[in-house]
Amino acid sequence: MLEKLTIRSCKLTQGGQQVVPQSGPGAEFATLINPAEVKHGHAIRYSQDESIGDVDSEQVFGRYSPETVTFSLVLDGTGAVPAPRGGPPKPVRKQIDQLKKICYDYNSEAHAPNIVKLSWGNTFQNFFARLQQLNIDYTMFKPTGEPLRAKAQLNFVRFRTERESQRAAGKQSADLTRVVVVREGDTLPLLCEQFYGDPGRYLDVARANDLVNFRQLAPNTQLRFPPLTRA
Repeated sequence: MLEKLTIRSCKLTQGGQQVVPQSGPGAEFATLINPAEVKHGHAIRYSQDESIGDVDSEQVFGRYSPETVTFSLVLDGTGAVPAPRGGPPKPVRKQIDQLKKICYDYNSEAHAPNIVKLSWGNTFQNFFARLQQLNIDYTMFKPTGEPLRAKAQLNFVRFRTERESQRAAGKQSADLTRVVVVREGDTLPLLCEQFYGDPGRYLDVARANDLVNFRQLAPNTQLRFPPLTRA
């Protein structure tokens, strides 16, 4: 059985801690023709401390950028592609209106466009997102100028609740070595509290950096904060 890519509108529960897909035919856009390709983007942001004065100095991990998904959909109103339940083809204008209502139009209740859930087999696993950009190319027309076929390119950025974002950030930072430039007033226990939530890990960090005098940190010194297992 051919599974169609769907885009379903969602709502945040009270408190904004859970995304709930909406029910009903008006809440879902199902493609007539599945996309030929899907681009799933992953990006990392780095920062560079300019106080070091070395243009080739090591970049410091900042954070992960939200994932992006881009694909194109063919919207057909010629009847060449049969409708799921038979009947006459749905006009291209109405298909575009439905698509925009679900993921582009302003929702006055949410004070923003809808959060949506993308679903298509194993391609998306609980992928909630917000539309970032929508481009429509009209490729076929009736003599009256009414569009018969269009290509919609959609760019989505992943959405996570504040709680999910904090959990993901904690998971990511625990698995990475961070490089930090010491500033005036920094102490090793304070930095350990910042990165590990435990100031008592200062001896582990001192050993990892071969520090002899860890009680007095010189400004502009680079320190490595490796992943440490919990005691």
